[in-house]
Amino acid sequence: MIKKIILLFVLLIVVVTAFVAWKLTGSATAFSGQRYLLYIKTGFGFEEVMQILKKDNVLNDPALFSLLAKKMEVPSKLKAGRFEIKKGASLLQVARILRNGKQLPVNLVITKLRTKEDFARLAGRHLECDSLAVISWLNSADSLQTIGTDTNTVITTIIPNTYTFYWNVTASKLMHRLHDEQKKFWTEERLQKARNLGLTSGEVYTLASIIEEETNKYDEMPLIASVYINRLNKRMLLGADPTVKYAARNFAARRVTKKMIDESAASPYNTYRNAGLPPGPICTPSVKTIDAVLNAADTNYLYFCARSDFSGYHAFAATDAEHLKNARAYWKALDSLKIK
Repeated sequence: MIKKIILLFVLLIVVVTAFVAWKLTGSATAFSGQRYLLYIKTGFGFEEVMQILKKDNVLNDPALFSLLAKKMEVPSKLKAGRFEIKKGASLLQVARILRNGKQLPVNLVITKLRTKEDFARLAGRHLECDSLAVISWLNSADSLQTIGTDTNTVITTIIPNTYTFYWNVTASKLMHRLHDEQKKFWTEERLQKARNLGLTSGEVYTLASIIEEETNKYDEMPLIASVYINRLNKRMLLGADPTVKYAARNFAARRVTKKMIDESAASPYNTYRNAGLPPGPICTPSVKTIDAVLNAADTNYLYFCARSDFSGYHAFAATDAEHLKNARAYWKALDSLKIK
């Protein structure tokens, strides 16, 4: 009789152990997708994480997970970040992910942005630091001094590309990382090409930002660059339409009018009224555009105007008369389509 009781007891222990092992190592996810992204904000504790897991119905046995996590010292080792829980993960796997702080990185894709606010919004959508924190950093003279820039030139720090960050990166670490990438981008070869043009790297970037807004035809960018460089060398006004749009914050305008030029005359970004390059870039130009400036064509062109066929290409001219002829053809084409 005693042997039977002992045997039953052992059997019960085996069954319970097997059940617990199954609960801990078997599939424990309750969500329907292929993965769940858990965002743990800076300052969050274990109880707040448990509330998220329960609210989003992530695990089929949150109570058991809580016991396991505490046994594995997860609460004391919990870190902020973005964590991936794959469908079918076990409670043990989830606990290890949180205990080890194994984050899923974020790919921040930076393409053309026009303003600091645009960049702040982009960062705020993909990272823990919200847009307000980023724009505050970008407008702080003390912060900007640490990367050798100011409120006008800080955009030159941003070289469009795809960058990998941890979700909980701070605004400061974000910008210092971009600053490091900027220094890598400006190789000695690129810097020498800039010097050959009589420009700094920041001035090349600013000029490229204007050209980026002028055209998407990369094959004619070196020609447009030559026009602006020739005008700078002759101390002529750049007269770049995109700078007026930037000054007026009217990026959708198809046609820059005298009224727009006059109303934005006080802005240092209006190159119809102010000599030289604007104080900073008007967008984040692509690497191709920056390199197009560095490889500017050697021409005597001083003017260019959109072609009247609306192909997206431009007609170039070395004299006022040639340019006026090209401009009249374009204006006539705009008028025929009633584009204001």
